[in-house]
Amino acid sequence: MGRRRQGEPENGRAEVSEQVVNESRTDRLRIRAAWMYFVEQMTQNEIADVLGVGRVTIVRMLAEARARNEVKITIESELLEIVRLERALERTFGLQQALVAPLTDPLADPIPAIAAKTGMFLSDAMKSGMRVGVGWGVTLFHTLPFISAKSLTDFSVISLLGGVGVARRTNPAEFAWRFAQIFQGDGYLMPTPAVVDSVETKIALVERCGLQEIFEMADALDAVLLSVGGIASATTFSRGGFLKEADREALLARGAVGDLLFHFFDRNGDLVDHPVNSHVMSVDVDRLRKAPIRILTSGGVEKTEALLGAMNLIAPTILITDEESARRMLAHDSRV
Repeated sequence: MGRRRQGEPENGRAEVSEQVVNESRTDRLRIRAAWMYFVEQMTQNEIADVLGVGRVTIVRMLAEARARNEVKITIESELLEIVRLERALERTFGLQQALVAPLTDPLADPIPAIAAKTGMFLSDAMKSGMRVGVGWGVTLFHTLPFISAKSLTDFSVISLLGGVGVARRTNPAEFAWRFAQIFQGDGYLMPTPAVVDSVETKIALVERCGLQEIFEMADALDAVLLSVGGIASATTFSRGGFLKEADREALLARGAVGDLLFHFFDRNGDLVDHPVNSHVMSVDVDRLRKAPIRILTSGGVEKTEALLGAMNLIAPTILITDEESARRMLAHDSRV
């Protein structure tokens, strides 16, 4: 097991204007409150409970929305459709909160928008005393420039997946280390391959190579930060270089639609019958589901089925995606 105490954020990291970010969050919260009050006919107390603020704050936000002419017969704001999608996702999938990033072009790569939305959320959500388990992937790596650096006390970051032997910037260890660095916290890494050759090897690494502490820490996480991978294309699947095309084809044949920490699952969120699910060096799904805050951030055409399956597999409390992915999820889910 590797452990590092992180220092100052590295030079050159992109900065986000705190004033602009705060104004954006305030506008978004105000429009959500107006939507709930005037469209969904919720009481001010109910809205306060959902948004986690006091009733007086709700009264002030509603008054400001009216003063800005955002509320007439309907709510007039460019955020209206985004709020509608967020509320629909929350109701449909039982989420505590959905965050939807707008796209200027429906065909645009959604990763930058999702990463920015995720980074801003994490800037507020991470607190001193937290123990946070983190996954990996392109989306998570791109959140790093959008997270506001701050010093948190007693803050721990646990990498939930092996793979440190692969020299890529989306390596699980690299993301965990840099995430811990932003908050000047402790980083706990899993110095193993992402996938091993047998169950026996996995057991030996856990029991004899000091990894048991990582798995024990995963039983008491305050939050997990995860992304899902698609499996429809070889390019997407092989982004980490850990598995071969033959594995992808075999997983597809068994109904796999994506993976979460290399746990491959089907459209219903059930793990598929394939050796990789028992050979992967990552924290198991049951442990992940114990975390009270489960943040899932992903999007893209190739991940629609994976996102739908993940709703059952991990039951996220927070979903962060883009508006086109949100529409596809709502259109393809049988509950809608």
